[in-house]
Amino acid sequence: MVHKLGSGTNSDSTLGWKKGVRVLGVAESFEKTDSESVLAGVIMRGDLRLDGFGVCFPTVGGLDATAKLLSLYENLNREDIRVWMLGGHAISWFNIVDIVALNDETNTPVISVSYNPSEGIEKYLIEYFPDDWEKRIELLKSSGERVEVQLSTGHSLFLNVAGIGLSRAKRLVDNFTLDGRVPEPIRAARSLAAGLKRDLSSR
Repeated sequence: MVHKLGSGTNSDSTLGWKKGVRVLGVAESFEKTDSESVLAGVIMRGDLRLDGFGVCFPTVGGLDATAKLLSLYENLNREDIRVWMLGGHAISWFNIVDIVALNDETNTPVISVSYNPSEGIEKYLIEYFPDDWEKRIELLKSSGERVEVQLSTGHSLFLNVAGIGLSRAKRLVDNFTLDGRVPEPIRAARSLAAGLKRDLSSR
């Protein structure tokens, strides 16, 4: 089930975001035949200036995505990151990120962004991971319902959140989206991950 949140919803968005707010945008690059995904985390300020980055390597098809992201965050050693902004939380071929644990362990709210309607991936988890599909589905369900939001650009996307209200999350995503529907921190992280994967593969 997908709920919808229009651009006029303001039940929890009375608190604004400072122009210098820093978010950690996360995206990855991998092929299913890879043993590891290349995942980049990019720190971006509200004025869209890059302010740091980190890299980690979750196992493709594994269950270590959350631990890898927590390690990336710890290695960055930045106390000024205010929000995680993930390019999805079913990454690295169904290596599910526990967004609640990310929020709890770092005391930093999490926004997970996805772009396409879906009937769910549970059937694929059962088919491809007969030994641990229950754990993966448990992690997936802990992220709550996906919510469709309308951006000021006229495009829509879907959010899962932890530690932050939907309306405030939507406002932040709006602030970081120049056009289309891909927020700039995620776009930058995606480009970095793709470049790293290309260059690491050619060593």
